[in-house]
Amino acid sequence: MSNTFNLENAKEAALKLIESIGEDKKREGLLKTPDRVAKAYEFMTSGYRQNLDDLINEAIYNESNKGMIIVNNIEFFSLCEHHMLPFYGHAHVGYIPDGKIIGISKIPRIVDMFARRLQVQERLTEEIAETIKKAINPLGVAVVLEAEHMCMMMRGVEKQASSLTTSSMRGVFQKSQSTRMEFLSLIHPKKG
Repeated sequence: MSNTFNLENAKEAALKLIESIGEDKKREGLLKTPDRVAKAYEFMTSGYRQNLDDLINEAIYNESNKGMIIVNNIEFFSLCEHHMLPFYGHAHVGYIPDGKIIGISKIPRIVDMFARRLQVQERLTEEIAETIKKAINPLGVAVVLEAEHMCMMMRGVEKQASSLTTSSMRGVFQKSQSTRMEFLSLIHPKKG
């Protein structure tokens, strides 16, 4: 896989799509559309061109804390690899350290790195969990993603109120129901 984005090829592809739809590529509103589409896809797929070591930037620290650490409601946007339509939602990421913690801003950056690729939500969930596991080897990692998929809402079954929830549990979150339930209750506290 190439580590670069070919802006010119993306512009040509966008232009061909405009023509395929039957639109007039010379219409005023569409003149700059291929350039805008190419730049949008360059950003929306920027995760391919990120390096995990650079992203984490040595923000791993020795810490004796054994309590659960959660970064909740991380907004993310991704592109479904089947239709290249957006899916978007929130990621909830927790872990229980075993001598090391990761800078909290790195967790949303990890989510974004993998979300900014052609994805399926199931794989995205696993990639986030596995990356945190490899980075700090905690006692456990828990990741829950909740998302709405435009490929299901705009086409196909056309179910606008549907959403998909995926989870990945590692270590103590997988082995201990009480630990798992504590995490789930903290990411979705009961109201009132």
